[in-house]
Amino acid sequence: MTRLYACPGSGNCFKPWLALNQLGKPFEMAMVDVLAGEQKSQWFMEINPDCVVPYLVTGSGEGLGESNAMLWHIAEDSFLMPQNSYGRARALQWMFFEQSKLEPFISPARFFTTILPAEKEKRRKNIEGWQTAARPGLDRLETHFAAHQFMLGEAYSVADIALFGYVHVTEEAGISLDDYPSVQRWIGDVSNTPGFRPLSELGLSADRAA
Repeated sequence: MTRLYACPGSGNCFKPWLALNQLGKPFEMAMVDVLAGEQKSQWFMEINPDCVVPYLVTGSGEGLGESNAMLWHIAEDSFLMPQNSYGRARALQWMFFEQSKLEPFISPARFFTTILPAEKEKRRKNIEGWQTAARPGLDRLETHFAAHQFMLGEAYSVADIALFGYVHVTEEAGISLDDYPSVQRWIGDVSNTPGFRPLSELGLSADRAA
């Protein structure tokens, strides 16, 4: 059976977890305590020498890192995957955009603002820099969603999950979404898709999903 190694609260871990749930694919969860450094423990290093989560191990024992790569693999041959080559290329375009224009800034700003607030004051200048750097990407999304319901038009897809992972927790990074009403509307639309489960449920149990 597929096994997903993850930690609570992570937007990157959320992506493959949400796709597995929305597609009804059976999998097992294995939680890794990143704040305690468990990702660097010997048992996890034997599974993933890169010492990061999320990490996916397929039913045949093949390992896969990088959240968007896992998401792509999970979505293969499902309604989440665009059905033509141009659609798939557009999905990849937005997934690359997410990893270069949004996640590198929203994720650390959120980490030191919400997840590890004791470090917030010491990291204030870094946080302000990340917040500033995230805004052009959010501006681009606002323009896009003013004309499109989802990332690829009217159909919910793998690209939406990739972007949703961190965009929907932008305010936890100290960036208000008041200037981004179309992004807020999209967040609501994604949250209302069939089988959606919120990030807050990630890690509450290690039960098998089906």
